Formats: sequence, structure tokens, C-alpha cells
Amino acid sequence: MKAGMTRDEIDEAAARDGSKRSPNMPPRDASTLIILDGEGPDVRMLMGRRHEGHKFMPGLFVFPGGRVDKGDGSIAASDELDPIVERKIVDNLRQRPTRRRARALALASIRETYEEAGVLLGQKDNKGFKSNHPDWQAFAELGVRPSLNPLRLIARAITPPGRNRRFDAWFFATRVDHIAHRLPEGTGPSGELQDLHWLTIAEARKLELPVITVTVLDELQKRLETDPDLAPSTDLPFFHLRGKTFVRDMI
Repeated sequence: MKAGMTRDEIDEAAARDGSKRSPNMPPRDASTLIILDGEGPDVRMLMGRRHEGHKFMPGLFVFPGGRVDKGDGSIAASDELDPIVERKIVDNLRQRPTRRRARALALASIRETYEEAGVLLGQKDNKGFKSNHPDWQAFAELGVRPSLNPLRLIARAITPPGRNRRFDAWFFATRVDHIAHRLPEGTGPSGELQDLHWLTIAEARKLELPVITVTVLDELQKRLETDPDLAPSTDLPFFHLRGKTFVRDMI
């Protein structure tokens, strides 16, 4: 979605993305991770095409990501979120503004990147990272402890009411050197993303993308031009419905 869109335009965009009208439901916490390789206009990002069998955004190219799972906030990490990033999240959470929920958003983006793309972000842990959570067993088996400090915020967006799936999605970014281990290409355990590619912003724009992904690409390009180091203190855009218009606030 883009700022300034009316409710009718939002409905049209949602229909193109495969989202249908449905009774109102509260948005679920979700997060997305943009992995950046390189600098300047040639920087590349890891993206994949959602399986055609999905009811939500079938066949569209997206960044790895998904909803927060119940146990994500309790997973041990090698380091924690940058204090400024953490505070920005906590201060803007819709309900229950806790550090655990902020951690859960960051950890979910790392877990989903593994599940969808077979990429594990963190640090090699020679002492042996252990977890009883089934979704984190691959990290334990491969000796990778998730790392949160390199994550930076790029954008936030809440799906407008009346959609069959609603998310309060936080878009994180990190550099490629945050990767500790990669499975063979195409072996992400969930199989949700296919045709994984490292793409420049210009290359990504030529693909079939959800409207919100186009919007985030615009924001990412502007951010990299003005703040290539992705400073934690930089304000980020927050897209949400106010009245009948989709607006862009800064947080």
C-alpha cells in the first residue's frame, strides 16, 4: 500500500495481491527481513517467489518473513537489539509494549528467513546453542546462535481492516555478513519461497510484487541514499489506515 490511497484503491490493490474482503480482525504481529549485499545502487537483496498454491499473495516476489510464533520471544540470542531500535519498537507497539515482544519480532524475522530461504543469521556458537523449540532446532544442530544487534528498522505497515489476513509488519534490514550458515539453495524447510534470487532494487521492480513491497522498496532506496549506514536513530515510515486514507507517519 502507498500513502494517500483511498479505501477503494486499497481494495483494488488487495485484490491484485490475492487478499479478499472479510470480517474485521485484529492484525497479528509479523516481521520481514531484507538482507543487503553490497553498497550503493548495485546493492542486492534476497527475494523469493511465493508458491502459487498460497491463498495469500500467490506467485508474488517478497522478502522472507511471516508472523511471530508464540515461543520466539524467549529464544536466547548471542546479543540483543540495539537499544535505540528496541526502544523504537517498544514505544510503538499496539498493545503490551514489552521488550519480549520487540525481541519476538526480530527473532521471527530470523526464523522465517531460515524456514523460507534456508539462511541462518547469527553467530557460530562453539559452546553449543540449545533450544527446546522445534522451529529453532536447525540453529541448535548447526551451532548458530541468532544475533539481533545487526538488525535495523526500515518500515512498518498495518494491513487495513477488512482483509482476510491482517498483519502489523515490521521490516528489518541487515547486511549479508550477518549470515552464519546457508543451506543448499532451494532447501528452506517450509518451501514457501521459490526462485530465490539476489536482486538490485531496479531488478526487483520488474517483477510481480505486492503493493506494500513496492512501497518498502521505495523507502529502502531513499534510506540507502541518505543513510547508507542505516543508523539506528533514523526515523522510519509507518503505513496505516487513518479514516478512509492510507497514511505515512514517521516513528
